[in-house]
Amino acid sequence: MKLIIFAGPPTCGKTTVIKQVIRRLLAKELKPSYLKIDVLFADEDEQLRSEFNIPTKKIYSGELCPDHCNVVVLDEVVEWAEEQKAEYLIVETAGLCLRCSPYIENSLGLVVLEATSGMNLPRKIGPMLTLADICVITKIDLVSQAEREVFRYRILEAAKEITVVESNALYGIGIDPIVRDIIRSNDIEQPMFLKGNPPVGTCTICVGKKEIGAKNHFGVLRTMENELFYVGE
Repeated sequence: MKLIIFAGPPTCGKTTVIKQVIRRLLAKELKPSYLKIDVLFADEDEQLRSEFNIPTKKIYSGELCPDHCNVVVLDEVVEWAEEQKAEYLIVETAGLCLRCSPYIENSLGLVVLEATSGMNLPRKIGPMLTLADICVITKIDLVSQAEREVFRYRILEAAKEITVVESNALYGIGIDPIVRDIIRSNDIEQPMFLKGNPPVGTCTICVGKKEIGAKNHFGVLRTMENELFYVGE
């Protein structure tokens, strides 16, 4: 089975791209499955199960960040997809934590960015872009040719080795190269490892401390002047 992870900021068009990918995989008589990881609400799994009659699953991360949840549950999800006799497991993350990389070593990682999101977006999102294998630019029909070229340049400036695909996913434009790369991608290797390093430090805010000010926290901290320091054992 092959594992494909789609990341990207909210509303960038991930699900629309995934629908077009699934439609083409099914046309080739291949067997995809789908997992949606979100925080509080998602119905994409129900839409895809209803439209394509494929195995789907949904997991809410709740108090965990979605990328943390992805790391914790992915081994169980792979077992579930194998039980469904799936040949492809497509994971769609919520795309909320820009400092993490949700991708897995030796599996295909795709980041979806909308061309209308601003020319500087590729400079702002870090590992979600720089550790991906493919960047899919959506909504290309809503910007000028000059804006498209600048956006593409900024992506390659941040991630020099990445493959860039421009797409109008509503009409299926630019989807075929993505499907070809998905079919050529590696099978899942066990044990699985996260691609890239998680953020440095222990976050006391994430574990529930509400007090304001560095004096009330421990782990890797930062001053207003961007100086890093560590408090704790």
